[in-house]
Amino acid sequence: MFQGTTTRAGTERALVPLLVIATAQLMLVLDDSIVNIALPSIQRELGVDPVHLPWIVNAYILAFGALLLLGGRVGDLWGRRGTLQVGLGLFVLGSLAGGLGQNAEMLIAARAAQGVGAALTAPNALALISTTFSERKTRDSALALYGAMSGLGIVVGLLLGGVLTDILGWRWVFFINVPIGLLVLLGSRTLLPAAPHRGQLGVLGGTLGTGGMVALVYAVTRFGEHGFTDPLALTLLAAAAVLLTAFVATQARSRHPLLPLSLVRDRNRGGAYLTMLLLAIGPMGTFYVITLHLQQVQGFTPLQTGAAWLPFAIGIVLGAGTAPKLLLLVGPRYVAAMGALLSAGAALWFSAISVDTSYWTHLAPAMLVLALGFGFGVMALTQAAVYHVDPDKAGVASALLNSAQQIGVALGLAVLAGVAATVTAQPENAAADPTTGLVAGYSTALTVATGLLLAAAALGLATLRSRPADIEEPQLAGTSTLGTARR
Repeated sequence: MFQGTTTRAGTERALVPLLVIATAQLMLVLDDSIVNIALPSIQRELGVDPVHLPWIVNAYILAFGALLLLGGRVGDLWGRRGTLQVGLGLFVLGSLAGGLGQNAEMLIAARAAQGVGAALTAPNALALISTTFSERKTRDSALALYGAMSGLGIVVGLLLGGVLTDILGWRWVFFINVPIGLLVLLGSRTLLPAAPHRGQLGVLGGTLGTGGMVALVYAVTRFGEHGFTDPLALTLLAAAAVLLTAFVATQARSRHPLLPLSLVRDRNRGGAYLTMLLLAIGPMGTFYVITLHLQQVQGFTPLQTGAAWLPFAIGIVLGAGTAPKLLLLVGPRYVAAMGALLSAGAALWFSAISVDTSYWTHLAPAMLVLALGFGFGVMALTQAAVYHVDPDKAGVASALLNSAQQIGVALGLAVLAGVAATVTAQPENAAADPTTGLVAGYSTALTVATGLLLAAAALGLATLRSRPADIEEPQLAGTSTLGTARR
C-alpha cells in the first residue's frame, strides 16, 4: 500500500492510481448522458424507429444498475483489480461496437455490453481505494476526486456529446471511450490487487438478486417514459418486490450470501444507502428539469445547454474538495444533512423559474449551490458507507452505494418528469400559452425535488454517525468490523 504518502515521492506514486480510479468513474458516469445528445443524429442516419430509440440509452442504465451488486461481489471473491480490468475491457469493446453500429439492434447490444462493463468496474474502483491508499490524507483526496467525478461526468457528457456530435459525428460519442478506456486499463496495473476472499457466488442468490434488480430498474425506466399507471411498469414493480423479497430470505440463510445482510442492518451504513437514494433523486431530477427548461423555454441549443451547466461542475469540485476537511471535524451526519439542505435550497430557488428567468442572476447561482450540496452529500455518504467495512465485503458495500445512486437518478427522472408532465397537461395549463404550461409543470416538479431533499437531510440526521471517522485508521476497509464504528 502507499504508506507514507505524505512524502513527495509517495504522493507521486499515488498520482497514477488516483487518476486511474477518477478517470474510470468519470468515463462511466459520462456515458449516462453523452449519448442523449446524439440521439437525434443517430435516428436520422440509421432510421431508428422511435419506439427503439430510448433503448439506446436505457440498455446501458438497465445493465449498469441491475448488475452492480453482482459486480461488487464478484470483485470481493475473485479479486477487485482483475474484475475491474475485465469490466474496463468489456466497456471498451462495447464502445467500439457502438461506434461501428449499423442498426438499432447493434447499438442496443453495444450499450448493454457497456453497462455490464460499468457494473464490474464502478464498485471495484471505489473498493480499490481501500487497498491502494492507506494514508488518510491521500485516501480522502482519492474519495474526493471519485465523488467529484460522479457529478462532473453528467456535465462533461452533455458538453462532450454536443461537441463531438456537431464536429465529428455521433459515432465519436462511442469512439472517444476507446483510447481513454485503454489508457485506464493500462494504468490499472498500478492499482494494488486485493487478495480474493473465500466464498461462493451463489447461483440462486445471484439469479434472484439480479432478476429483482433488472425488474426494478426497468420498472423505474418505464414509469419515466409512460407514467405511473403503465401496466407493464406496475407488473415489473410487483415482480421486483417478489424477487427481492425472496432474495433477502435466501441471503439470511446462506452461508455465502451475495449480499451480507449485516451491511444494511448497520444503522449508519443502511442510512447512508437510503440517504444516497433520496439525494440522487433530488439533484439529478432537478438537472433533468432545468435542462428541459433551458432548451424548450429559453431556446438553448444542446451545446449551449451543456455549457450553461458549468457552474454545476464548479460546485461539485468545491463541494467534494471541501467535504474531507469538514469530515475530519464533524461526523458524516452533519455534512450529509448540510449538503442535502443546500441542494434543497437550490431546488426551491429553481422552482421560482418563469418564462424570462435570468440565467446569470437566477439559474447559474442555483446550479452552483445545488452542486455544492451534492458534493458535500456524496462525500459524506461515501465515507459512511465504505469506512470500517470488513475486507471481504468492501466490493459489495461499494456496489450498494452505487446502486442506490443509480436507482435514485432513474427515480429522479421518472418522478420529476411525471410530475412536470401531469401539471403541464392540467386543463388550465393546457389552455394557456404552451410555454407557460411547461414552466408551471417544471416549477411544481422542482418543488417536489425540494421536499425529497429535505427528507434526505432528515434521514441523514436520524441515521448517520455523529462523530468523525478515526483519523489514524490504518486503511479504509478491514480494520474494524461492522457495527463498531463510533457514533
